[in-house]
Amino acid sequence: MSPAPVQALLVVDVQAATAADEELTAVRRLLGAARRTGALVVHLRHDGPAGAPDEVGTPGWRLHLPVGGGEPVLGRAGDDGFAGTDLGALLDARGVRRTAVCGISPAATIRAALDRGLDVVVADDAHAVPGAEVADATEVVFTRTGV
Repeated sequence: MSPAPVQALLVVDVQAATAADEELTAVRRLLGAARRTGALVVHLRHDGPAGAPDEVGTPGWRLHLPVGGGEPVLGRAGDDGFAGTDLGALLDARGVRRTAVCGISPAATIRAALDRGLDVVVADDAHAVPGAEVADATEVVFTRTGV
């Protein structure tokens, strides 16, 4: 039996200041697949503080890949894509129960999605996180999904 298709793709912090070429190929592939299947695509953008590489309004803050028509872009100050944004409401309104997550440092968003009871798929070739965060996010995902 094949797994259920994802109903949404969360693209986390794929911004000019943080995105590396090796992740972009896989993220582009996921974006194309999500758009072809009609999945909800949500772009999460980190709104960095003054002086940060992703400071609001600077070149590093801009999203690295084009946003498709009707795809929401949600800015936030913290790591969790649900905290202080409309992400939960967007997913609830569309009845999303299974989502894929890709991008830069998505661990807090993955944890929050799992806490909300979502089924989360993490593309191993379409995310980048600092060393310890990788192990932490992987442990959380595998523990909560029973792997």
